[in-house]
Amino acid sequence: MRADQHPLAVWLRALWPVPLAAGRRELWLGGLGVGLGLLGTEWLGRHWLGGSHLWFIAPMGASAVLLFMLPASPLAQPWAALGGNLVSALIGLLAYRWLGDSGPVAALAGAVAVGAMAVLRCLHPPGGAVALTAVLGGAEVHRLGLGFAFGPVLVNSACMVLLALLFHHLAGRRYPHHAAPAPHRTSDPLPTHRTGVQPTDLDAALASFGEVLDIDRDDLEEIMVRAQLHAQRRHWAGVLCEHIMSRDVVRIGSDDSVDEAWRRLASHKVKALPVTEANGRLVGIVSLHDFFIGQSAPVPPRPPLLSTARRVHEIMSRHVITARPHQSVADLVPGFSDGGLHHMPVVDGQDRVVGMVTQSDLVAALFKNRFPANGAA
Repeated sequence: MRADQHPLAVWLRALWPVPLAAGRRELWLGGLGVGLGLLGTEWLGRHWLGGSHLWFIAPMGASAVLLFMLPASPLAQPWAALGGNLVSALIGLLAYRWLGDSGPVAALAGAVAVGAMAVLRCLHPPGGAVALTAVLGGAEVHRLGLGFAFGPVLVNSACMVLLALLFHHLAGRRYPHHAAPAPHRTSDPLPTHRTGVQPTDLDAALASFGEVLDIDRDDLEEIMVRAQLHAQRRHWAGVLCEHIMSRDVVRIGSDDSVDEAWRRLASHKVKALPVTEANGRLVGIVSLHDFFIGQSAPVPPRPPLLSTARRVHEIMSRHVITARPHQSVADLVPGFSDGGLHHMPVVDGQDRVVGMVTQSDLVAALFKNRFPANGAA
């Protein structure tokens, strides 16, 4: 038996878990958020509840860890924090009123609270501590009665959620955590999600564990898609943008006329023109839909009309997603598939246009490398 397979070695590894899969910035942000969340919640609770002796409860420490360190967890979403803590407090108070404040009653309240949170889809681990506090919290908690649930518990939870919403917005995180909407606003999954493992496969895999896993199905799907993209980048690492891009790029100046831009699009049978300065530096892009009014509105009030603008800089898009010559073509797949791009300028270190990659270029390159001319896969 190998040394690392010895039961003692396996047991020791189980005691020492693997490190968190998070960068240093995320860990520092999480710790900062916990501190600010607790500080703000205590201050707001003290001023909101006025002269009450109980304005801040200990289970908020656990809620803060979830909301600020693990904002993607299903257990840390706003409804989980608000509903889980409130429901658990009510159950704990009812248990005390009917059965007293003994240890077995506290255990029963915790068990019932977990079941209720699961049914109401607001499972929040600190709720178990809230239920125990409602039973064993002493005279001050019992004196408040329902005021404990709708006072410190609900007020603390609401303040913590509001602070988490603000903190994650400022930090650039998505909270409440949910799947990103499809760019085309349809029910179809994104192109990168349509092959390989399907949602039904993920549901079956999660159910096969026979236990509750602290991960959302959509997040698990996103992790798998990103892992596949990383594998593709490794597989296609040798195919670079400079290998497949068009080098004789048709372009237009920002002060050129809209009529000239339209003529170049039509004569060269392309759908977009990079807009460049005299030295070739990219300043924008103009495509067919830029010639029409109302295309940027989510729901145009009427059919689009031909723009009356006369110069390219009046209609061009200034935010342009670009690529670099030595960038792997695998890096472009999400933009072209899920992002809905049809063309991507390739620029050098001075942002000068040196090429253009289109969906057709990418498809041809991937097909050629997947099915080479000699038939070897």
